[in-house]
Amino acid sequence: MQRVNVYHRKDGRWEGRISRGKNSGGKRIFQYIFARTKAEVVAKIEEIRQKERSETVCHKTLEEIFAEWYELTKHRVKESTIANYCMKAKKHILPYFGDKEISSIAQKDIYAFISEKKNTKLSNRYISDIIILMKNLFKYAVRIYHIFNPMDGITLPKCTVPDVQLLDKTEQQQLQKYISENPNHGTLGTALAISTGIRIGELCALQWKDLDLEKRILTVRKTMQRIQCPSTTTKTKLIITDPKSESSKRKIPIPDCMMNFLLKFQGKPEEYILTGTEKPIEPRTMQYRFRKILKNANLPSVHFHALRHIFASTCIQLGFDVKTVSELLGHSNVEITLNRYVHSSFEQKQAYMKKISFQF
Repeated sequence: MQRVNVYHRKDGRWEGRISRGKNSGGKRIFQYIFARTKAEVVAKIEEIRQKERSETVCHKTLEEIFAEWYELTKHRVKESTIANYCMKAKKHILPYFGDKEISSIAQKDIYAFISEKKNTKLSNRYISDIIILMKNLFKYAVRIYHIFNPMDGITLPKCTVPDVQLLDKTEQQQLQKYISENPNHGTLGTALAISTGIRIGELCALQWKDLDLEKRILTVRKTMQRIQCPSTTTKTKLIITDPKSESSKRKIPIPDCMMNFLLKFQGKPEEYILTGTEKPIEPRTMQYRFRKILKNANLPSVHFHALRHIFASTCIQLGFDVKTVSELLGHSNVEITLNRYVHSSFEQKQAYMKKISFQF
């Protein structure tokens, strides 16, 4: 029988706690129930107990549950999404839990799994993505086989926004100078990324028909990525598909500084901007090109995605409102823009602080 505690809180409410064992660190885990009266709390606890008593044991392994869930899910999500699920399952979840009966998996096992993944130096964000996939598998098993769900109450690892290495102002000017002196498809792509904030997959999928140079509008309507092939002999394949979200489908005004560059390379509607042919290049190749550009320009190595961060920070420094920047970047909300993409240099902080004036 699970241990239950009910007591009166200082704020006037009643709280019930059901012990759910201990996590991998030995800390006791509780499920909390709140209500206005003690009787309501007791009633809710009894309802939970009755539900748990009605739960059944399922002898299917997690690998079998994943196979069933996969067949139901693969037609409802994007091809890239289901490929990502399969990769995480085959690389992380199934080697650890695959041969275990799903009803035998307890919270302590899940916390032990999280701890092991932390020890392999995976980021908390990546581990959280794996655990969210596991939650989906157990939700399916609860719905179909009425098992107890050990994922209820599991705490996801705390995610922090990683520091992104950027180019400082002098280095950005050095990059711009190199681009202007070395016009080619690689520098064209770099210039587009730093002046529009476009993602690398969106850039690789960009064709000349997506640019209206007369109206100066760039339309993002697709993206490119290489995905795992879970059900074929081919390990990976390149796909061009819809952008990652509805908000990613957007129109970006082309800045004046890009016009001469674009007009110099303008091709036929079906040709890809980064190649000048009807055959595209993939993001990995563009990353190689960008790395070579940085090396030739005697600049430090940064990820291509840093250009998107530089664009966002530049827009804010120029006085763009955050909502506009968010929509230009294709974000679903401004919090993503502020928390991940807006960076303030120390020189900017110094300039702001000089404006503070008190009479002491």
